[in-house]
Amino acid sequence: MSATVEGTPDSGDLFDVLPDGDPAPRTRRSRRTRIVVWSVLAALLVVVLLGAWLGYRAVQAADALSSAQQGFVTMQKDLGDGGTDKIEQQLPAVRKDLATAVSATHDPVWRVAEHLPVLGANLEAVRIVSTSLDDMTTDALPAVSTLNAVLNLEGARGQDGRVDLAPLADAGPQIITAAASAHRAQDAVAQIDTGALVPQLARPVEKLGSALDTVTGALDAGAQVATLLPPMLGSDGPRNYLLVSLNSAELRSAGGIVGAFAVLHAQDGAVTLVDQRSTIDLPAIPESILPLSDEELNLDTDRLGRWVQDSVLTPDFPRSAQLLAARWERDTGQHVDGVVAADPVGARYLLDATGPVTDEAGTTVNAADVVRVLLHDAYQNIEDPAKVDEFYARVAAAIFGAVGSGQGDTHGLVTALTKSGSEGRLRIWSGHEAEQKTLAETTIGGAFLSGDHPNATGVFLNDGTGGKLDYYLTTKVTIEDLSCTGPEPTATVRLELAYAPPEAVAALPSYVTGPGVGGLPLGSLATNISIYSAVGEKLGPLGLGNGSVGGKTGSAAGRDVEVVTSILQPGGHETYSTTVPVKNGSVSVWTTPTLTDSGFASATCP
Repeated sequence: MSATVEGTPDSGDLFDVLPDGDPAPRTRRSRRTRIVVWSVLAALLVVVLLGAWLGYRAVQAADALSSAQQGFVTMQKDLGDGGTDKIEQQLPAVRKDLATAVSATHDPVWRVAEHLPVLGANLEAVRIVSTSLDDMTTDALPAVSTLNAVLNLEGARGQDGRVDLAPLADAGPQIITAAASAHRAQDAVAQIDTGALVPQLARPVEKLGSALDTVTGALDAGAQVATLLPPMLGSDGPRNYLLVSLNSAELRSAGGIVGAFAVLHAQDGAVTLVDQRSTIDLPAIPESILPLSDEELNLDTDRLGRWVQDSVLTPDFPRSAQLLAARWERDTGQHVDGVVAADPVGARYLLDATGPVTDEAGTTVNAADVVRVLLHDAYQNIEDPAKVDEFYARVAAAIFGAVGSGQGDTHGLVTALTKSGSEGRLRIWSGHEAEQKTLAETTIGGAFLSGDHPNATGVFLNDGTGGKLDYYLTTKVTIEDLSCTGPEPTATVRLELAYAPPEAVAALPSYVTGPGVGGLPLGSLATNISIYSAVGEKLGPLGLGNGSVGGKTGSAAGRDVEVVTSILQPGGHETYSTTVPVKNGSVSVWTTPTLTDSGFASATCP
C-alpha cells in the first residue's frame, strides 16, 4: 500500500514523495536551483579570489617596474656623467626587480587574464616589456661598463698619439650584441600604449622608455666606435683621408666655404699629416667633376661640381665628399679613403683639449682666440686673399697635427670630437661601403638627403654676398608652438638672423665685403635660405616677420625645397618661420652650424 503525506511538509522535509517513491517535480526544481545558486556563488568567489590575486600580481609588477625604472634613471645619469663603471653596482638590484616583474607577469592567472578583452592586451604588453628588460639586463647592461674605456679610448692612446686598436676590436662583438638586445627592449617599450594602462603601470613604463633611449644611444655609439675606428685608423691596412677645413665667415650649408685641405695618413692606430694645400691649388674647372642631377643643377647650379669651395652648397655631406674626393684625385693623383670636414668652432673645441698650438710660420693660437684670429684678424692684417688661405691651411694643419701627435688629454679630445659631431661641426664620409652605411645613419655622417632621416626638416644657409661678412652674423633656429594632439599635430620652426658688423665695414678689403653683385650695397649681407620639407611633405607658407615671402622652388630626394634671399643692412635683423608636421611625437631640424648656433634642433612631445 502506498503511503501519502497530507498537508504542508514541515520545515524539516526536503521534498515530497510521490506514490512511486520519486521526489515531486517541485522539489527537484528547488534542488537544482540551490545547486545553481551555490555554483554561481562559488564561481563568483573564485573570480573574486582570482581578481584579487591578479590585482596583487599587478601591484607586484608595478612596484618592481617602478623600482627598476629608478635604477635605469640612475644608470642614465651615470652614462651622462661618463660613470659607466658604476653601472655594475646598479645591476643586481635592477635584475632582482625585473625578476619579480617577470615572475608576476608569467603567473598562470596573469597568462589566462591576457585573453580578456581590453585588459588582456595591456597585461600581455606589460609581460613582454618585463621580459625584454630582463633579457637586456642579462645581455646588454654588463657591456655598458666597458663603454667608458671604448668611448673615451682610456689607456688606448699613447704619448705619440697612436691608438691601441686591439681592445676596441675585442670589445666590438660584445657591445654590438648588447646594442641589439637594448634595441629589442626599447622597441617593446615603445610599442606599449601607455594611455590604455592603469596609472600604476603607465608611469613606470613611460619613464623606462626615456632611460632606455639613453642606454641604447650609448651602446649604439660604443658599437659604432668599436666597429668603425679600428679599420678607419688603419688596422687592416693604411688609410688616407682628405681633411677639409670649413670657413664659417662665408656660410655654406655644411657650415662654411671650403677654406683649406690637408691629408691625414692612418696606419696601425697612428695618424700623421702628410700634405696640406689651400683652395687656390684647386681652381675652378669648366665642367663639374662628377655628373650633377637636374635637382642639383636647379638648386645649387653647376658651381657645386666646378668649384671646390662650393662643393658644400648641398646639405648632403656624402655628396660633397664624393665631389671633393674625385676632384682631389684628379688634381693630385692621390686616392683618398674618406673625407673629414670641420669648422672653426669644432677646432676651438679641440684646442680646449690640446692647449695652444703654433703653426710652421710661428703663429700661436688657443681656444680663446682661434675663431677671432682665423675669421677676423687675418682679414684685417693680410691684404692678399691667397695669403689668408695659406694662413688658414697652416693653422688647421697645426691643430690636427697636435691631435695626431698625442698632444692633449685623451678624454678631453674625445669629448671635443663628440661635441663637434653632435653639433654638426665634424662630418665624416668613408669611401668603404660598409663603413659609409653605418656613418649615414648617424648625424656625424651628415647624410641629410642620402641617409635615413625622412622626418627631418632642413633650414640651410648659403652666403650670397661673395665675401667674409658672416663672422658678424648671429643665427638661431628654434622650434616653438609644439602641438601634440589632434589628427595633424604641428610645430613652428623659426630662423632668426641679426647682422652687426663694425661701423667701418665698408672700409674692409673687397674680398671681405664682397663685389656688390646685383647692386648689393657695400657692407650689406645677403644670405640664401633653403627650407627643406620632410620626405613626402609639402612646405607651407614661409613667414617673414608678420607677413610672408616666396622664392625659388624645387625638390631634392623626395623633399620640397624653397629658397629665399635675406638682405640685411648693418644692424638689421629678420625672423623667418614655417609650420612643419610633428612626426611620431617629435620634430627634428637639420640646419647650418654657424658661429652662434648648432647644426641641429629638436623638440619632443611630453
